[in-house]
Amino acid sequence: MIRYKQFTLGNGLRVFVHEDFSTPMAAVNILYNVGSRDEDEERTGFAHLFEHLMFGGSKNIPSYDIPVQNVGGENNAFTSPDITNYYITLPADNVETAFWLESDRMLSLSFDPNVLEVQRKVVIEEFKQRYLNQPYGDMWLKLRPLAYKTHPYRWATIGKDIGHIERATMDDVQDFFFRFYRPNNAVMVVAGAVSFEKVQELAEKWFGEIPAGPAYVRNLPAEPVQTEARFLETSAAVPLNSLIKVFHMPGRYEPGFYASDLLSDVLGRGKSSRLYQKLLKERALFNSVSGSIISSLDPGLLMIKGNLNPGVTLEEADAAVTEILQEIVENGASEEEVTKVKNQSEASLAFSEVELLNRAMNLAFAANAGNVDWANADADIIRALTPDDINNAAKSILTPENTSTMYYRAEVK
Repeated sequence: MIRYKQFTLGNGLRVFVHEDFSTPMAAVNILYNVGSRDEDEERTGFAHLFEHLMFGGSKNIPSYDIPVQNVGGENNAFTSPDITNYYITLPADNVETAFWLESDRMLSLSFDPNVLEVQRKVVIEEFKQRYLNQPYGDMWLKLRPLAYKTHPYRWATIGKDIGHIERATMDDVQDFFFRFYRPNNAVMVVAGAVSFEKVQELAEKWFGEIPAGPAYVRNLPAEPVQTEARFLETSAAVPLNSLIKVFHMPGRYEPGFYASDLLSDVLGRGKSSRLYQKLLKERALFNSVSGSIISSLDPGLLMIKGNLNPGVTLEEADAAVTEILQEIVENGASEEEVTKVKNQSEASLAFSEVELLNRAMNLAFAANAGNVDWANADADIIRALTPDDINNAAKSILTPENTSTMYYRAEVK
């Protein structure tokens, strides 16, 4: 149970406080309600670009990292299709440092043309290194538009076309900032050895005068139900042939999410999973194989991915995977399998909440999604799941018409 108290500033900034005086540390997490799904299709990659720009100097503070380091803190950020998240951990006695740093960059960035050029180059280089010059790096660049035809999940967080970042102007950057990086479009969580009253005082002091922006009303096109199997074949200079299959599944806080998650665990989590046992251990078709989910606020994806052993054809591997999927659709998961993955999932959840920062993030994620109490609901949902729930998820998700398959062939040298 992650206990919390909350208040809202006059400018709309929602603040949640998780007191924990068993640690000398504090975590300050600010989540902005903007991700790559909120971008203009002709100006993608901006949410990720801002993850970098926010460390390039703000209105009154030329360097963000040095003040954090001077008080013994650490900071970082990440961008997803749904959110952009910034966090600092530092000794609780120095927590005010986090407030004045975060408030200044929420007030306004420096909008220094040199910073934009530096971060533009960093993002372009990241695109090349992570997506173009790394084995299988372009997989999601190709798989997302295969699986999604309407919803903006069809482009990766790095962007649909790196040319969008190459052509970004300072006006584009300022428009994006003042549209999304406003207090009424953010959630702040302060966790650790800081009292609720102290957080109220510091929040009002440092954030209270920042003006609100126009209310952001998200109106994204829903992805239509997939009605036929999709297929894409690509090739590159990679070590092994790779098979990827994805299936649409419920979003993170929607009914059926955890049943789908545990279904992926039955199929491909660890060495006792069905895919590992049957396709790697018994038949040695794969060098590696796994089942996982792409957790997102709007409907996400359940993914089966494996690299094949030399001499095994993609067609043979695909047929073997399909056979296992059909088997679980027809016969379901056993009580033993479901008990095992439930225990694994509960243990992972409990372990994650040992970390103060994870508790802060979980509160922020749930509050942003619509109900902060969802942060405390996961364990009960997992415990209540039955084999029937997992089996119904299999019947609903693992259908031929809901499948997008990619053959990633290793080019012959």
